[in-house]
Amino acid sequence: MSDELLFLYGDLTPALLRGAAVSLRLIIPSAVMGFVCGVLAGSCRVYGFSLLRWAADAYVAVFRGFPLLVQLYIWYFGMPRLGLYLSPYEAAVLGFTLCSGAYHSEYIRGALLSIKRGQILAAQAIGMSRLQTLRHIILPQAVRRALPGCGNEWIYLIKYSSLAYMVTCIELTGEGKIVASSTFKYTEVFAAVGFVYLLFVTLATWVLKGLEKRLTLPGFEFHRV
Repeated sequence: MSDELLFLYGDLTPALLRGAAVSLRLIIPSAVMGFVCGVLAGSCRVYGFSLLRWAADAYVAVFRGFPLLVQLYIWYFGMPRLGLYLSPYEAAVLGFTLCSGAYHSEYIRGALLSIKRGQILAAQAIGMSRLQTLRHIILPQAVRRALPGCGNEWIYLIKYSSLAYMVTCIELTGEGKIVASSTFKYTEVFAAVGFVYLLFVTLATWVLKGLEKRLTLPGFEFHRV
């Protein structure tokens, strides 16, 4: 029993805390910047000029088509050949952000297309420009409608972050692998690592439900039958 307690408090817990801290430093900025990229790309794909639409479509096609792990390898191992040197953390955040943004753009695009054209015509009739209409009328509604899908992508991002250790960014999974390799307690270590991810996902789900409830307009609530 004493050996188990020594393992828990001496090896596993400090490693999990260090890894969880790094994982949060990966997840939070990637989630925010990925959402911003998704809003910009989705808006360009629906309301942008032809060149912007082409660029946004190309971005989405590339970053949805390449596996995330391949993208991380390119940013970390491939870019130095072109003179761009990124730290493991920078490569991981960049990869997560761009990949997540490509998926967010699909949710935003679908939400934008669901807005009735009559609202755009009404905004133009009172003198609002194309950009003002998008910013004040269309996007706020689209973000509300896309939030469940975007929330799902944020949940995926929490789990995607476990790939960062493949480019030597030692986050939660990386710390667990180090402890498991030195103690050979693979079952215990990775069960604990999985439990921490479960906590992250549960907390994110709770926050997203609160956000959805807060952004719901009076009279437009969804009721379970």
